[in-house]
Amino acid sequence: MFRFFSNAHFDFLRIRRASFVASGAFVAIGLLFLLFRGLSESIEFTGGTVIQIAAANPNITTSSIRDALSDAGIAGAEITTFGTPQDFQIKVALASEDAALSTQETGRRVDAALTAAFGKDGYTTQRLEAIGPKVGRELRTKAFLAILLSFSATLLYLWFRFEWRFGIAAIAATLHDIVATVAFISVMNLEITLVVVAAVLTIVGYSLNDTIVVFDRVRENLHKFKRQNIYEVLNRSVNENLPRTVITSLTTLVATLSLLIFGGAVIRGFAWVMTFGIVVGTFSSIYIAAPVLLAIERKWPGEDVRGARTLVSPAGAAREAS
Repeated sequence: MFRFFSNAHFDFLRIRRASFVASGAFVAIGLLFLLFRGLSESIEFTGGTVIQIAAANPNITTSSIRDALSDAGIAGAEITTFGTPQDFQIKVALASEDAALSTQETGRRVDAALTAAFGKDGYTTQRLEAIGPKVGRELRTKAFLAILLSFSATLLYLWFRFEWRFGIAAIAATLHDIVATVAFISVMNLEITLVVVAAVLTIVGYSLNDTIVVFDRVRENLHKFKRQNIYEVLNRSVNENLPRTVITSLTTLVATLSLLIFGGAVIRGFAWVMTFGIVVGTFSSIYIAAPVLLAIERKWPGEDVRGARTLVSPAGAAREAS
């Protein structure tokens, strides 16, 4: 059977410092965006009213709708196209703590503003719904708990499956992916919805799966190649898993890119986060998890499953320096 990279012999660990710098630069940029712009939460978390309209008049645009609402005293509304260029989604913050009252009042005011600007026959209201502030706060709390509990469960799993050195390296790679994903969301100014939270949870599982597969191969190779040092074993393990990593990532990317291109506005945030997550998850399993494990073994060398010390050999250190 034809296999991509079936006989790969790349020295991945040699460029680990460059990968750390590149990854750190991206995360730093994302954190700056996060600091100065923050995250854009959907009304699922903040509470508000969503109105979707289908415009019959081709002259109705996002800017004309915003002008009509501003003239009616409705400020701060988020207006985006939804589906076709003639479908629009209008999001308005809650006007009161009573969700039902806010929905009715906001819907009435938006309808009056659009009717005054475009006429009664200029558009059709397709959807009108609201989420109260209490529900929004509960959803925000539960979303945070879902991410925290999923990560805690993976920590317990890693603690029992691997020795602590492997576990710390896997945790570092997963934390890197979560922080990088949040940075990506901030840079792209994606709206945080429940669907996006689901994408983040999926990325946690995807990243850990890829890392654990590599580390399983590392443990196997520690048994098979008892004369090789940890540097050589890590490089060998990553190369041996490269066909599986490339094929899995490419096939998954095909699916997420299809969602990104053809999925429409509802699923676009999920598709963006998943596409980025696959790329960063693959990157971290090769250039974060393995180098972190190498650094831990150099700092706190311990006996591996062979009963040998897992120090980097002078030859390996010379290759790294070059």
